[in-house]
Order: sequence, then structure tokens, then C-alpha cells
Amino acid sequence: MPDTPAIEIETAPSPTHSVIWMHGLGADGNDFVPVVPELGLPASAAVRFLFPHAPLIPVTCNAGYIMRAWYDILSLSDAGRHADVSGIQASRETIRALIARENERGIPTSRILLAGFSQGGAMAYMAGLTHPEPLAGIVALSTYIPSPELLEAEFDPANAATPVFAAHGTQDDVVSPRLGEHARDLLLARGVPLTWQAYPMPHSVCLEEIEDVGVWLRERLAATAA
Repeated sequence: MPDTPAIEIETAPSPTHSVIWMHGLGADGNDFVPVVPELGLPASAAVRFLFPHAPLIPVTCNAGYIMRAWYDILSLSDAGRHADVSGIQASRETIRALIARENERGIPTSRILLAGFSQGGAMAYMAGLTHPEPLAGIVALSTYIPSPELLEAEFDPANAATPVFAAHGTQDDVVSPRLGEHARDLLLARGVPLTWQAYPMPHSVCLEEIEDVGVWLRERLAATAA
């Protein structure tokens, strides 16, 4: 059992699928709880949503202020993020522990999806694309790949064919659209099946985006139900 606390929401009894959804820098697991009813999942869909809380750590790029973060960010630029790789690896282990707990509760990895926004989306990328067992899918919103070198070194063929839904705001002034596009291009170069969307919004989510995620998620639930 992982030590990481998480909010859990089950859309119906006896869940058949799980979605582990990571929040962004400085937020917590409550941030995306309101999204669940907006996804438009059918009443018959039995999904357990887990919204874990990142640990409280000092974040260098924010003057060392202590906040919830999946890893430290040493500095920011439009060209990239100088992220603490050891922190990425530690949070990846946390996510793997959550996956293992879902396995123990009867949900196979092939029916587990990773999702996240901003820094949480970065962890969805890093944990998902390096996981040794195939996942049902990855959702990466307004995000980037924090360590292309780590991904290159530890990319696991088990998830080379795992579908990814990635989206970004064209007016994002926190995570540059160029960073999102760079992540997109890295995945496409590896042949990862990617659905890419851009929306006229800042560093946030919009209803159209959530509805599109819901359509994609319903397709993944149906495809992995057998």
C-alpha cells in the first residue's frame, strides 16, 4: 500500500477500470475532482478515479517555497524545464505503487489509465511511457516531458502502443505551447498512437477539452473492457 494519500471516487460499484490523475504544481488532489461528472461517462461505466496528493517540498524556481510538487524544478525557460531527475524517479515509484495497489484490488494494469495536468501530466508521461506493463492509456494536459534524457534511456516497449491523449492551450504562458509540441513530436517519432488537440486558452482546462477527454476515455474503456 502506498503512503501517498489520494481522493477516491467510484462512478459505480465494483470498478472495472482505474484512472490515476495527478494534479499540477502547487495544487492538490482536489483540483480535478470536479472533472469526473463533466466527462460524460455512461452510467454503466464502473471507474475508480484516484487523485493523489503530491508531497510538500521546496521548489527552487519558486524561491524555495514549500508546496505540493511531484519533483523540484530548478529553473524555467520556454526551451525546457530543468527538473530534478531523482524527484521524477521518486514520484514515478509512488505512481507505480498506486498501480500495484489497484492490481491488488482486482484492476489489471491493462485497465489502468494515467492522467495529469501540467507537472502532473509530466508525471503521467514519465511514469506511463517507462512502465514495464501495458497501460490502457495516458492523458497529458498542458504539459511537457521534464527529462527527455530519462525517457530516452528508460522508455519501455510495453507502452509503445499505448494510446495517448495530449492537449495544450495556445495562449499558455506558464508551460509554453512549444514544450507541449516538443513532447508531441517525441512521441510521434517513437510511433506512439497520439491524439493531439490545441485549444484557445491559457494554462488551464476548458469544457470543450474535458468533453474531448471524455469521448477519448469512453473509447478506451470500451476497447479494454474485454
